[in-house]
Amino acid sequence: MKLSTRSRYGLRAVLELAIDYGNKPMQIKTIAEREDISNKYLEQLMSTLKAYGLVRSIRGPKGGYLLAKAPVDIKVSEVFTALEGPMITVECVDHPEFCVRCTDCVTRQVWADIQSAMMNVLESQTLQDLVDRANKGDKTANYQI
Repeated sequence: MKLSTRSRYGLRAVLELAIDYGNKPMQIKTIAEREDISNKYLEQLMSTLKAYGLVRSIRGPKGGYLLAKAPVDIKVSEVFTALEGPMITVECVDHPEFCVRCTDCVTRQVWADIQSAMMNVLESQTLQDLVDRANKGDKTANYQI
């Protein structure tokens, strides 16, 4: 299973906003340069994140993007779900009617366990947790998402 650039780049972009939380709005150009993401792609991601209420925009020459809530109030799972949609390893985990083998399938539990473990990780961390790691110089938080 491989995460798309939407979730990887999107999380990096909101992490930039989280690190800068409480300051002036951050322009797309600044985030794009820091994270090596194209302006156009980043605009699409920010539009999606704005629609989900995770970021807000300020218009004008001193405008840009801000987090809509404090970093401590935004779970990584919210960012992921906004950009990727619901986490589903295989269709039958959430929709047993999808497969006639579902009631007898031994492997279904493996997929359910993987899905649950991934969601537990995403739910257990906030943007503030990532900011704290970045501020401590934690090598695992070097935006390698």
